[in-house]
Amino acid sequence: MLIAATVVGILAVLFHVAAFVLESVLWTRPAVFARFNIATQQEAETIRPMAYNQGFYNLALAIGVAVGLVLLTRDGDALIVGKTLVIFGTACMAVAGSVLMSTGRQYLKSAVGQFVPAIVTLALVAFS
Repeated sequence: MLIAATVVGILAVLFHVAAFVLESVLWTRPAVFARFNIATQQEAETIRPMAYNQGFYNLALAIGVAVGLVLLTRDGDALIVGKTLVIFGTACMAVAGSVLMSTGRQYLKSAVGQFVPAIVTLALVAFS
């Protein structure tokens, strides 16, 4: 089950790294902020500090889960730490996906992309 958790967990990590790039690196590009239903460059500039912060939050979660996935290959205390990191990180990702789902249908695709890999990874690690 830990191998399956690692494969799906990598998808969760990649989703959050991509979110970091969009929110913190590429935010002011019209094609990027339009994906977040931001209509104008002025609105994007106004929201930029929040998006920048959110992007780093996503990166931090991705790093935590990635380190946890690596530690799942170890034994003893390292395995316990790995499981803890993966469970905590994917639980945060799943909660964030649930919150995003509740904000409107226009965010459903992104919410599912955030929620599904996280909750599947969480379940596989928690029950292994």
